[in-house]
Amino acid sequence: MQRHEREILRYLSRVSGNGDDAADLFQETWLRAYRAYPRLEPDSEVRPWLYAIAVNVCRNRARDGARRARVIVGMSEKNLAAEKLGNADHGVSANEGYAAVRLREVIDSLPPKQREALHLRYFAGLEFGDIAAVMDCSEQTARANVSQAMRKIKARW
Repeated sequence: MQRHEREILRYLSRVSGNGDDAADLFQETWLRAYRAYPRLEPDSEVRPWLYAIAVNVCRNRARDGARRARVIVGMSEKNLAAEKLGNADHGVSANEGYAAVRLREVIDSLPPKQREALHLRYFAGLEFGDIAAVMDCSEQTARANVSQAMRKIKARW
């Protein structure tokens, strides 16, 4: 599991968009993985199994509307402006910062299954077979979700 902890945390950070939430999701993911590990089949792949747990933790968190509402309400105009302008200390121009924020908004507007498949494919680097295992669907459905997500992103961009 130590082999995958950095990539799982990166995935959760990307999906949540918030470092504190990502840390909470990460902790919950590892706790569930630790509890479920004895039931893991010996010939099972650990990486897709961990992503499946992370996705389920994210789904559960998304259902918690009160927490999400607190995060949105708690964002100040200053934080939103800083996000849109990017971080000058890291050499990000205003246009690049705005583009990143815009892309995140477009991705966040996708239907949940398409958003999950897109994150797993392009941000986690999973193959379609692994995405299908994580999302409990066929490989063709995983491909279709990624394809539809990309089509919607291009149309909205």
